[in-house]
Amino acid sequence: MRERARIDDIIREYVTLKPAGGGSLKGLCPFHDERTPSFHVTPSRGMWYCFGCAEGGDLIAFLQKIDHLTFSEAVERLAERSGVTLTYVEGGASPQRQQGQRTRLVAAHRAAAEFFAQALSTSAAQPARDFLDQRGFDDAARLQFGVGFAPKSWDALTTHLRGEGFTDTELLTGGLLSQGARGVYDRFRGRLVWPIRDLSGDVVGFGARRLFEDDDGPKYLNTPETPIYRKSQVLYGIDLARRAIAKQQQVVIVEGYTDVMACHLAGIGTAVATCGTSFGTEHVKVIRRLLMDDDQVRGEIVYTFDGDEAGQRAALRAFGEDQRFVARTFVAVEQSGLDPCDLRLAQGDGAVRALIERRVPLFEFAIRSTLSGFDLNTAEGRIAALQQAAPVVARIRDTALRPEYTRLLAGWLGIDLNTVSKAVSSGRSSAPASNAPPTASRVATTGDPTRKIEREALKCALQQPAAVTEWYASLEEASFTHPQALRVHHAIVNAGGPRADLDGLRWIDEVLQAAEDDEVRGVIRELAVEPLPAESGTDSRYATSMVARLLELDANRRIDDLRGQLQRCDPTEHPDEHQQLFADLLALEDYRRNLRTESMGSTPQ
Repeated sequence: MRERARIDDIIREYVTLKPAGGGSLKGLCPFHDERTPSFHVTPSRGMWYCFGCAEGGDLIAFLQKIDHLTFSEAVERLAERSGVTLTYVEGGASPQRQQGQRTRLVAAHRAAAEFFAQALSTSAAQPARDFLDQRGFDDAARLQFGVGFAPKSWDALTTHLRGEGFTDTELLTGGLLSQGARGVYDRFRGRLVWPIRDLSGDVVGFGARRLFEDDDGPKYLNTPETPIYRKSQVLYGIDLARRAIAKQQQVVIVEGYTDVMACHLAGIGTAVATCGTSFGTEHVKVIRRLLMDDDQVRGEIVYTFDGDEAGQRAALRAFGEDQRFVARTFVAVEQSGLDPCDLRLAQGDGAVRALIERRVPLFEFAIRSTLSGFDLNTAEGRIAALQQAAPVVARIRDTALRPEYTRLLAGWLGIDLNTVSKAVSSGRSSAPASNAPPTASRVATTGDPTRKIEREALKCALQQPAAVTEWYASLEEASFTHPQALRVHHAIVNAGGPRADLDGLRWIDEVLQAAEDDEVRGVIRELAVEPLPAESGTDSRYATSMVARLLELDANRRIDDLRGQLQRCDPTEHPDEHQQLFADLLALEDYRRNLRTESMGSTPQ
């Protein structure tokens, strides 16, 4: 089943991948925060590995970790994606009871979304349709975004989902029901409902707007925290926007569900919104992975906020998160106070596109917003403004941007640059310690050509076993000088050694099973994914030459040892021993010359 699913296709749903050479792809790791991509995927072997946090494995391991799944849940999801039918045989239990929790909760939410969508066409849903009509969303838009209606009933959804085979416990766990003194009841009642999907397109929750005056609940009601819905990580519209975000290297962050709809319909297909919470650190991580936001690939983040005071406060909060982006970050503010949905309704699609085009850098907006609260026509006002704005400039971590905004601040205030520079310098705080995880101890390569060759030979044995079958059998323990490399070699030998009839994931699985502990398995995953030199491609010549080079290094050590023995052996006292040592030395030097011929021109860089 793993072989039927392309690992890069599925991982691309979570991470933007770029070519890394040697048939490998790279992106920003979804499991730790980083600025330079160290997450590698090798489609030909169905493996992934992060050289930053030392996590790695196959596609099932990726799904387990990225979506917090059990092994069985990951298998179920992969089977569904691959068109494979699973048969549940253990214990005679029903498939429903044996399926993993996440699979069951996602299925329940999918069924609920279909129920809500169908309910939108009923007579009882007229207020919901009126709401959408008044905001310019026709039937096609409703279908595109899966908008639905939760009947004004205590148990309409409950009854329907029970009929679909879901238990009350499952529905409570998924946040679809609430528990009252008299039993369970529908969480969403008499409301317009938007399905909230994750990056893979699974419905994991709902956002619901109040429609009726006798509804004393909040204006917007969202799914609570559940095993599949974490509001700090969910972005509405991300399933529709992710491809456009990766392609256009831009994301537009708006404030509500209807704003996302309006932007997409106006041609801004990169729009997303948070779901009942402010834009935070976990959202940043999701966006950065899609943008592949690093020093080489610079994307663009555009926040849209209302032009009122609340909108300005929201933008200033965003300023605090911007430091986590390398990408250029902007703010698009509609001075009339209209949000994208109302703007589209009042002035058309072009006005929404123009709003995004009028974006200004977030740093500039944050500083000017701070200045707007002071009377800059007076000396007292300018000094007070400087005292408030200087710390904002000081918080800019980019050492190239900070001096430029210092000069801009001096111009906006009409105060000499030296005075402003001193104020900014005094406002700088010590930089926070890096929270990046330490790099795990691996087969060291820095400054040691021998260890580089050991590493390359092991990579070739794992990645191109058919090419090194005969050569690898000649390697002995003495060929490896690094303890970790020797332990990987032991795993390869214990797995039966490289052979032509076993490659790809099946071969890696055999080696992983033969490894003595998790530390060695981590190194194996790393070596199985790390690209071979780009110029080698899939050429078996490089693989054989690397093993030959390692054998040559071992031969050199043995030659040095024989020469030492020969010098210490007196030919007059031990003529036979001396003659044998000399013959062995000649044979070994001839063997080394043959190895040198085989390995010429293939030393790793």
